[in-house]
Amino acid sequence: MVQDLVVAVAAAGSVGIVYLASAARVIKQYERGVLFRLGRLSGEVRAPGLTLIIPFVDRLRKINMQIVTLPIPAQEGITRDNVTVRVDAVVYFRVVDAASALVKVEDYRFAVSQMAQTSLRSIIGKSDLDDLLSSREKLNQGLELMIDSPAVGWGIQVDRVEIKDVSLPDTMKRSMARQAEADRERRARIINADAELQASKKLAEAAQQMADTPTALQLRLLQTVMAVAAEKNSTLVLPIPVELLHFLERGNQQPAAPNAGTRSPQTAAAPEPGALLDTAPLPPRPNGDATQRGPAALPEAEP
Repeated sequence: MVQDLVVAVAAAGSVGIVYLASAARVIKQYERGVLFRLGRLSGEVRAPGLTLIIPFVDRLRKINMQIVTLPIPAQEGITRDNVTVRVDAVVYFRVVDAASALVKVEDYRFAVSQMAQTSLRSIIGKSDLDDLLSSREKLNQGLELMIDSPAVGWGIQVDRVEIKDVSLPDTMKRSMARQAEADRERRARIINADAELQASKKLAEAAQQMADTPTALQLRLLQTVMAVAAEKNSTLVLPIPVELLHFLERGNQQPAAPNAGTRSPQTAAAPEPGALLDTAPLPPRPNGDATQRGPAALPEAEP
C-alpha cells in the first residue's frame, strides 16, 4: 500500500515536472511575447523573463524589438532631368507594437523592404540629378516619411533612411568631370586676373611715387644691379636710362634746316639721273699691281 502510494506520488511529480517544463517560456530582454490561445490573441504582450502558458492550448510568439538594419537593393530609374541612375539605400526600423506587427501584416520585414523599394523609385523620378548628389539629407527625410506613413499602422517605426550610393553612367561621369575642370579653370583665370589688376594698381602707385622722387628710381636701379651682381655671373647688364632714349628720339625727329645761300659739297657732287660717270685710270699701287679704273673725281661745287 505504501509502495503504491509512493509510486503514485512519483508519477504525479513527474507529470508535474513535465507540465511545468512544457508550460514555462523564457523571453529575452530584447524580445516581447504575443500569446495566442486557441488561435485568438489573448491578454497583454508578455514582458521579458519567465512566463507560463497552457500547453497544447496556448502558443507564444516572440518578436524582436531591436533596431533592424534592412538594405534596399539598388533601384534603377530616370530622374526628372532624364538621367538614368542606380540608387541603393538602407532603412533602420524597429517594432514598437509587437501585437500589431504580428497580426496586421504577414511578414513585416518583407513589407518594409517592398515599401522602401517603391518609395526609392518614386524619389528618383521626382528628383533632379543635382539633388541626388548634393541634397541627400532632404531626400532622406522625404524617403523616411514615405516609408513611415504606412508602417505606423503595422506597429513599425522607421528611425532613419540613408541613401548609400548613386551610380551614374560612364558618359555622364566624363561630362561632369569636364564641367568641373572647366569651372576650376574659370575660377583660376578669374583669380589670376584679379591678382594682375591688384599688381597693376600697386605698380601704378609705385611709378607715380618714383616720378615724384627721381632719386627713388636711381636707388631702385642700383638695387637691381646689386641683385644681378650677387649671382655668380660673368656678365653684368646695365640698363640705359629712359631719359637718354627720349633725348635721342627727339633729336632724330628734328631734321637739320639747310642755309639758303650755300649748298653742301655732297649736293653739288650728286650727278644727274641717267648720267654716266666717266672713268679714269687710277695711279698704280706701290706693290706693282695692275691699275684699276674707277669713277673719276667729280669737281667740287663752286660757292
